[in-house]
Amino acid sequence: MSNKPAMVEMDEFDRRIIAALVEDGRITVTDLAASVGLSKTPCQVRLKRLQESGVIRGFRAIVDPAKLGMDHVAFTEVKLSDTRESALREFNAAVRRIPEVEECHMLASNFDYLLKVRTSDIRRYRMVLGEKISALPHVASTSTFVAMETVLESGSKRPRR
Repeated sequence: MSNKPAMVEMDEFDRRIIAALVEDGRITVTDLAASVGLSKTPCQVRLKRLQESGVIRGFRAIVDPAKLGMDHVAFTEVKLSDTRESALREFNAAVRRIPEVEECHMLASNFDYLLKVRTSDIRRYRMVLGEKISALPHVASTSTFVAMETVLESGSKRPRR
């Protein structure tokens, strides 16, 4: 039994719509239609279908963390003491409640999870690690890597291929 969601059938117009929205999520439907080579109504129908099928999960603002005083990024390896399914579910539910954890990935590695943690500075990170991450269910050990510079991050503009 797979947890993998079913793929949605898409054609070239759907892919162009998605690419245009990734580039500019605030583009008007009229401009979107023009940029992908469709008239407005068929573009709206496709956009609605992509949203209803879950291909497009939503729209959000991309903020500059440095301007919010949140430019300290650490990656935390987490090793669990128990990796049975119930323990994984407990850990997953609890880690979602820590606002400083931006990303959490289960890995096939010598540790179980990799967290991306964003805080204001190393002192705040140390508090989050000690009070929140280390207190998560079934955490046996952690290891931290502090980012010195962000070269490419989700949400940043990429050159077109």
